Amino acid sequence: MNETRFERYEFKPFIIEAVKKLGFYEPTDIQERLIPTVLKGESAIGQSQTGTGKTHAYILPMVEKLQTNKKGVQAIITAPTRELANQIYQEVLKITSHSEDAIAVKLFIGGTDKQRTIEKLKTQPQIVVGTPGRINDLVKEQALLIHTASLLVVDEADLMLDMGFLEDVDQIASHMQEKLQMLVFSATIPEKLKPFLKKYMENPKYVHVEPKQPTAAKIEHQLLPSRHRNKVNLVFDALQSFNPYLAIVFTNTKKKADEVADGLMAKGLKVGRIHGDLNPRERKKMMKQIVDLEFQYIVATDLAARGIDIKGISHVINYELPTDLDFYIHRVGRTARAGTSGIALTIYDPTDEDALNKLEKMGVTFTHIDFVKGNWVKLDDRNKRKNRQRQTDEIDKKASSLVQKPKKVKPGYKRKRKWEMEKIKKRERRIKRK
Repeated sequence: MNETRFERYEFKPFIIEAVKKLGFYEPTDIQERLIPTVLKGESAIGQSQTGTGKTHAYILPMVEKLQTNKKGVQAIITAPTRELANQIYQEVLKITSHSEDAIAVKLFIGGTDKQRTIEKLKTQPQIVVGTPGRINDLVKEQALLIHTASLLVVDEADLMLDMGFLEDVDQIASHMQEKLQMLVFSATIPEKLKPFLKKYMENPKYVHVEPKQPTAAKIEHQLLPSRHRNKVNLVFDALQSFNPYLAIVFTNTKKKADEVADGLMAKGLKVGRIHGDLNPRERKKMMKQIVDLEFQYIVATDLAARGIDIKGISHVINYELPTDLDFYIHRVGRTARAGTSGIALTIYDPTDEDALNKLEKMGVTFTHIDFVKGNWVKLDDRNKRKNRQRQTDEIDKKASSLVQKPKKVKPGYKRKRKWEMEKIKKRERRIKRK
């Protein structure tokens, strides 16, 4: 079997075996910079986007530090959504399952039978993964005993803040060991998050992994003007034309997600949906159906854009641009994963110009297209007219500065000045064309 550069961290043999089985040979940037810190027992803040390998940046050293012969909770991983918590739990199991010593890992999320969970907690797990609300409930019930735990991971911290879970995380941290190692991972570090970080983290290591480019290299970003057409029809036409392996359509609200999903279903498509109004059972069933490839099309809110790894998404369609443009990056990051290619189509209105300009400044390059009589047609750059106007303004300004108003005004000076300015403008336009 190939050698792996993870061996230099001197992990236990079973961890190296697990890493090889997962096909990891080269640590990512965030793993390189954070694994030694976590192994030393220091607190850290990791700021990076989806797909940078942050999950294993904390799982691998956490499992290494675990005292397998010691009973009781040693580490807690919190995540803002059930789906993400379950995903992290599965990744932890992929590592711990290689250990000869049994490592007790438990998942605690909402939407499951709390009483049955409490009954099963007669034996405490060593690693806890779950949503903050459910973990905090079990702590309050004195069913989950976390005073023995000294490592707390807060994943997708900015989303925790947005969803109002920071208070639960605070409660959990307050019941853990006083000398607490905290690892916080977040795509952004909002101001409102800083007091919480300061409360529990003294001089943490801060690692910010700047992406080499805002999105994966193999994503083709396409722009489709709405031009007052029915947007559900546009989405339907695009999906029919793409015939994707798996496509996800993003909307900004739950209401709009239902509206789009219902509209597509009325046209005969089998559509899955993911948003916050689904009850726990419906969400669990929907995620299983998506994983089992029962749907070719999914309509979702931004809940699905953060952290949830739905494999095989070939196309992303933005029914509307997100209010927070960071979510554009998260949305399109669902496709072109692990070196594959993907298409991200955005349907835009004239009011979206500022947002599109900001995305372009962030490094996103768009192809401007339209769907005409069943065919994709490449359009001129949408900034062409704007650039032409800017160029004209610059030439006018230059001509005006070069032909000054004479100190002594003579009859016909205006006509003469205008003629000289036109001559300069013609010359400048010729230069620009060359």
